[in-house]
Amino acid sequence: MQGKLKIDPADDRPPVAPVLPEPDKQADHHRQVRAARQTEVMEDYVELIADLIDSTGEARSVDIAKRLGVTTPTVARMIRRLKGAGWIEARPYRAIFLTEEGRRIAEASRRRHQIVVEFLTAIGVSEEIARADAEGLEHHVSEETLAAFEEFLKSI
Repeated sequence: MQGKLKIDPADDRPPVAPVLPEPDKQADHHRQVRAARQTEVMEDYVELIADLIDSTGEARSVDIAKRLGVTTPTVARMIRRLKGAGWIEARPYRAIFLTEEGRRIAEASRRRHQIVVEFLTAIGVSEEIARADAEGLEHHVSEETLAAFEEFLKSI
């Protein structure tokens, strides 16, 4: 396959030494990554809740659990977190609804997801793989990188 990275185990050249950023910059980067990880799962839930509401008219814990491959108690814990963050409204044994803030976050997540999928497919990644890869990338791509992806997509 053209463009595929090939690593030769017989290559005895020493590895290239990494260029370390300044400690403060590196620490800031790691803080940002940790913060992104904390909200990544919450964003996935909110995006799925929006998708369920838009496609079926409601979002139920059992449907969320089924689609995410988790248990309903796991969903219940996340629902409490999302409710505490002000992203959803939920009552026991009732459908789950997004607040204005939750809807805004879901739409931003969808937008990031779509841009990443379009970029990946534009550079030759299959649609199926692009959609799967975008699930992780969308949460860790900066606004600057997203803007560059969009500019690239406009240029082709």
